Amino acid sequence: MLPEEDLIKQRREKLNWFKSHNINPYAHKFNKKDNCKALLDKFKKLKKNARTKTNISIAGRIIALRPMGKIAFGHLQDFTGKIQFYAKEETAKNYEITKKLDIGDIIGISGTIFTTKTGEITIDVKEIYLLTKSLKPLPDKWSGLKDQEIRYRQRYLDLIVNPEVKEIFLKRSQVIQSIREYLIKKGYVEVETPILQPIYGGTSAKPFKSHLNALNMAVYMRISNEMYLKRLITGGYEKIFEFSPDFRNEGIDKTHNPEFLQVETMNAYANYEDNMKVAEEMLAFVAKKVTGSYKVKYQNTLLNFKPPWKKLTMLQAIKEYTKYNLNNASLEELREIAKKFKIETTHEMKWGDIINLIFEEKVEPNLIQPTLIYDYPADVSPLAKKKESDKRFAERFEPFINAWELGNVYSELNDPEELRKNWEEQEKLRKKGDEETQPMDNDFIHALEYGMPPVSGIGIGIDRLTMLLTNATSIREVIFFPFMKPEN
Repeated sequence: MLPEEDLIKQRREKLNWFKSHNINPYAHKFNKKDNCKALLDKFKKLKKNARTKTNISIAGRIIALRPMGKIAFGHLQDFTGKIQFYAKEETAKNYEITKKLDIGDIIGISGTIFTTKTGEITIDVKEIYLLTKSLKPLPDKWSGLKDQEIRYRQRYLDLIVNPEVKEIFLKRSQVIQSIREYLIKKGYVEVETPILQPIYGGTSAKPFKSHLNALNMAVYMRISNEMYLKRLITGGYEKIFEFSPDFRNEGIDKTHNPEFLQVETMNAYANYEDNMKVAEEMLAFVAKKVTGSYKVKYQNTLLNFKPPWKKLTMLQAIKEYTKYNLNNASLEELREIAKKFKIETTHEMKWGDIINLIFEEKVEPNLIQPTLIYDYPADVSPLAKKKESDKRFAERFEPFINAWELGNVYSELNDPEELRKNWEEQEKLRKKGDEETQPMDNDFIHALEYGMPPVSGIGIGIDRLTMLLTNATSIREVIFFPFMKPEN
């Protein structure tokens, strides 16, 4: 095979040939009326060596080309699939351009349908047009594009040579559509809230910071849209949702990307127990819509999304997987237990902080089947209401599947004085160097002082959910353009 530089040189020479023959190598349009899948479906029962008089018009990229003197065979690929074409010098208008075409070129074809002696549905070319000249050769069809780094950096190339990748993103689209369908049927209204925010909030995370020149002020990419959704609830909305691109200036690994997508809901007059039913029902609905079954195979594990899911309080889960009953454990006893588990703690950590650490280290890896873990420590849930029966805990739960936390749900704290105290505690931690604490948002407290009804919100990560439903092992497989370190 010629070095890539020589192949590019040859393609540029062909480009100049088209220009010298007054053929625009970058056409303005083409009247495409058909697609590959529709044609293959329509004529799948056509017998061998049969011909039709049906006129078709199709366009796409050449992925195989075999010129043979006065005839040429090839395969054209569009968004729906691929189909064979056959051009003959004596019957195909513009046949001479086939000698200047390359794999990767985008062409338009008009013709009729026939089947070969092997039964392959084929286009008998009547007219062929160059629509876009490709200047770089595609990767070899046998070795393909295997390098993950290149696949993620050049997703356009990945989609061309690995068409099965498209199926992952079609399912991602179905995930979003299914959630929207479910929520709208339940009476929710879709809304939009700011991505650029003067004060970030809604969860504990490190934000991306920028500067707004027009007002000479610091601004932040949102880490969550939650605070704005609750402003809308205060304003009178009752059931709302938003697909929220969020940004967190944190680590990158197989389940984390700096930019990610969540769906966030708010349901007035409901609490976290109401949303337990909604969350498991919605995720089961999506699994069935996207895969056709409640049972989804992820790697070597069969996950069953069908409700009801297993439900455990955080303390029950810790007891089940560690045998420790921590309900009456003192702070010092918790430190000793954490030490036995080789979990590092600090002097500043509260009772709930250590409970949560033990859960993350010793329980989460075991939560493979869909499970709801509820009653989180209030110490790690500053925006959630405390349980009336035990103020150490908050009315909060998280869904877990495949040992991944898939979302966050709680009864929203609507007492402005209590919230102010929680944020004051967060500010103290910030001054001690904790970059993931939540800042004081006086405008939101001002909104709560007008009165926000009882409300519970659901946040579900779209990327991780899509990974589960497409059997993807990395979040980069389900994001078109994952963030990558610059090559230079």
